[in-house]
Amino acid sequence: MKNKKILPIPKFKNEDAERAFWDTADTSLYFDWSKARHVKFPNLKFSTETISLRVPAGMLDDVKIQANKIDVPYQSLLKIYISGALEADKKNKFAFAS
Repeated sequence: MKNKKILPIPKFKNEDAERAFWDTADTSLYFDWSKARHVKFPNLKFSTETISLRVPAGMLDDVKIQANKIDVPYQSLLKIYISGALEADKKNKFAFAS
């Protein structure tokens, strides 16, 4: 495969056109994957989305108290709790998993 001719990547009008192209293209025609290397993006931030969540006032108070005890913002603690529940659910260990 060393002498394989790599095709030039076409120019695209927009991201939609590029996305449509790569959905069906054989990338081995455009890249020499033997030269690929693993990279890390240590500063990559996850995309977040703002939501509105209604919870009983007492539950929110309990979360805020616990967050204060461990010195984290209560929204961060809620994300930790949700993440833990999702992981437990994946392992079929969550109390309400079906």
